[in-house]
Amino acid sequence: MRRRGEVVRGHGSTRSVMRWAAAVLVLVGLVSGCSSHDTERDDETREHYCSRLGTWQKKKDRSENADVAGYAALAAARRLDKEGLDRSGSHVLRDTALAVDNADADAEGRVASYCADAGFETYVR
Repeated sequence: MRRRGEVVRGHGSTRSVMRWAAAVLVLVGLVSGCSSHDTERDDETREHYCSRLGTWQKKKDRSENADVAGYAALAAARRLDKEGLDRSGSHVLRDTALAVDNADADAEGRVASYCADAGFETYVR
């Protein structure tokens, strides 16, 4: 017979269940923090990058303010890189720098593909 206020110890104690539940909640929080689901902000960041890249592509062909547009594309690529929004091992920052600074057509094609894969193919060529 238990007395009032006496704590029952054993496998099914409330304290053990609470610890287990807290551990599960922490684990779920960690896993959901690494989710592959993109947020609206992630999409806006990608759209911003692809828009800047497309502007640079248009301006470089006409030689009008291509440097300024190139710097804007590089700044947007840095933001993508900082926020970890490269997909499937792409190297957007490196490839953008190669395209803008070295006129590397292959690198330009890779970043244009990145934009197409992200759903913003209309911004780039």
